[in-house]
Amino acid sequence: MHFLSGLFAAFLVGFPALVSIVNPLGGALIYSQVTADRSHAERQALAWRVAFYSAGVMLAALWIGATLLGFFGISIEALRIGGGLVVAVSGWQLLNNADQEHDRKQEQALPASGASDVAFFPLTIPFTAGPGTISVAITLSATRPSVDTSLAYLVGISGAALVVALAIGLCYASADRLVDLLGPARARILTRLTAFLLLCIGVQILITGVREVLQGVVAGHH
Repeated sequence: MHFLSGLFAAFLVGFPALVSIVNPLGGALIYSQVTADRSHAERQALAWRVAFYSAGVMLAALWIGATLLGFFGISIEALRIGGGLVVAVSGWQLLNNADQEHDRKQEQALPASGASDVAFFPLTIPFTAGPGTISVAITLSATRPSVDTSLAYLVGISGAALVVALAIGLCYASADRLVDLLGPARARILTRLTAFLLLCIGVQILITGVREVLQGVVAGHH
């Protein structure tokens, strides 16, 4: 029971953070434009390949990101404070510059309209699971709790990454329908809502890191 509650709590932290930075709905609108010259079957197959590669990128960052940075002597507290700042700033920029972010994503995906094998580059990296997604995943990895609950946390955030990858595949494979349903205006509203959620998650991670540093300072004085 304790394992399941830890797993569920980790999923509730990981899924909003990852889905906010990846933004499968907004990405699907651009994906529809840059793959317009391909057949429906090609676009669907490409969508699921992007989803598969994105899952691999997110899981790799979640599993080894914090450990790799720890190898260079960076403490978990520093990772949480720095990562929280990165996540919060990403959310703030998305919140205030949704239109510019849309244009930037469109530029990143543009090479996909003319090349043959584009599933990994540029449609996975940097378009879908780029540096922002990787930094959020590493930050989530760094927020891993104590050893006795770390397995539940890792399983929970890994499950969140897989669900986000599933959402990428579904949204990209159904890109044309989403374009008809949402349109650019509603997509930007959704982007701003998810950006605010990302900002709040980043602030929470930052607060956790600062609190741990202060607790260490207080304990040191005693």
